[in-house]
Amino acid sequence: MTVVPANLVCDSANYMRKIPTNSSPSPRKAELALDLSGAHVTPGASSQHRLYQALCHAITGGIAKPGEPLPPSRTLAKQTGFRRNAVTSAYERLIADGFAVATTGSGTFVAARIPAPASEPRKTKIAIESQQQGPLALGCTDIDERALQRFRAFAGRRMRAFGAEHLHYGDPRGSHELRAAIADHLLSARGLRCDPDQIMLTSGTQHGLRIVLSAILKPGDQIWCEDPGYPAARRAIGHCGLRPAAVPVDASGMIVAKGRALAPSAGAAYVTPSHQFPLGVQMSMTRRLELLDWARDAGAFVIEDDYDSEFRYDGAPLLSLAGIDHLSRVIYMGTFAKTLFPGLRIGYCALPERLVGPVTTARAALDRFPGTLLEGAVADMLNSGAFAANLRKVRGIYREARDVLASTLSAASQGQLSVPVPSQGLHLVARFDPSTDPLVAAKAKAEAGVAGWLLAETYFRARPLPGFVLGFAGHKLPQLIASAERLAKSSLAALQADRKARGTGGRRKATS
Repeated sequence: MTVVPANLVCDSANYMRKIPTNSSPSPRKAELALDLSGAHVTPGASSQHRLYQALCHAITGGIAKPGEPLPPSRTLAKQTGFRRNAVTSAYERLIADGFAVATTGSGTFVAARIPAPASEPRKTKIAIESQQQGPLALGCTDIDERALQRFRAFAGRRMRAFGAEHLHYGDPRGSHELRAAIADHLLSARGLRCDPDQIMLTSGTQHGLRIVLSAILKPGDQIWCEDPGYPAARRAIGHCGLRPAAVPVDASGMIVAKGRALAPSAGAAYVTPSHQFPLGVQMSMTRRLELLDWARDAGAFVIEDDYDSEFRYDGAPLLSLAGIDHLSRVIYMGTFAKTLFPGLRIGYCALPERLVGPVTTARAALDRFPGTLLEGAVADMLNSGAFAANLRKVRGIYREARDVLASTLSAASQGQLSVPVPSQGLHLVARFDPSTDPLVAAKAKAEAGVAGWLLAETYFRARPLPGFVLGFAGHKLPQLIASAERLAKSSLAALQADRKARGTGGRRKATS
């Protein structure tokens, strides 16, 4: 028989004093004041969850103090009207979360040290650039109802034939089926011959840009960018830690000679040669060849964002840069955001063969592989002819919207706005006389309350021209007309106010 030393013998009261709290126990309460309907309790939650929340509130609020025994489960069940197993479950969760401790044969006690009560969450104001949706906003599209029905049918068929390819990680470049369909489309539409293995699917142009830049350049490297140019691409370039060299644009596109002077050893150039954003000019063949010569001389790459190339209203589009270069130094980027709809989040890039390995590795490290559920449906749209049919249909809609917007702006502004009618794309530029203060455009746009961009917002270093960048795709004609009339009216008023402020001497009067 084992003899317990006298100094280790203790009565039950001393035992309870040491184990749960190391302090004198408080008398057990017959009832515990619980608030089962306050803001701290989730309405409609299970009884055990509501009881747990009420007990936490009582403990953190000091109603049940550290070391104090909690009512027996039978007593609390009778007090609250809950089943005893709900009380037991609530106690078990309290113990698991550190709010209580239990001692066999003695009951459940509030822990000697409890977690800090959750403070009221602070509402942090986060500045997020929201996408414009109103008339004249850029980035909006139409889709023909018949094409939409075909897409629904294709997507439904693919879901019904759900296969094992969706149950594991796929090729970082995306499905071979869609890549092959895109390769066929690029050959027929843009004169670009490439193997499906050179195609990579992305979630859009900016996503593809980030992947490619991470593979071909390192932070601190220089890259040519058009000035004016696409602000979203410039932001993506900046986030990669690269140094953009702002190369001016004229009526023939990027001035390559200026780029050579500004940054001759840049590692890449980002261009929109088919429909320059925002000015809408097409890069001349002479400039295209100059750009390719520079890329070969410098060992650099040209990133061709084929912006809105599918929406050509007069004549055949120019051959793509990548088609001229045969994918030697040019990385081609496209997207289905405008040709189908932005919600697809499917874009693609065609890569020089030497870059397939490095870019695929970069993609795998970034987000492994693209989504697989809608790839088959998009491939069906391309292979069935539904994609081409939709383009033909919406191209006519966009042509009419372009003409209506241009004529309304020109007439309503009494000729004060110059509105060249673009032969391609989904936006147009409306400009004041170059001598006009750019603030006139900002005041006019704010007064009219319309979407779209200020032309000045697209400039980086060059002196900005006063005017607007306005989208005409995806908007109803009556809304376009009304918005254009408001903008023209506010432009006339802003011009008149500016001329009055400048006075007869042509200088702005001093304001107090």
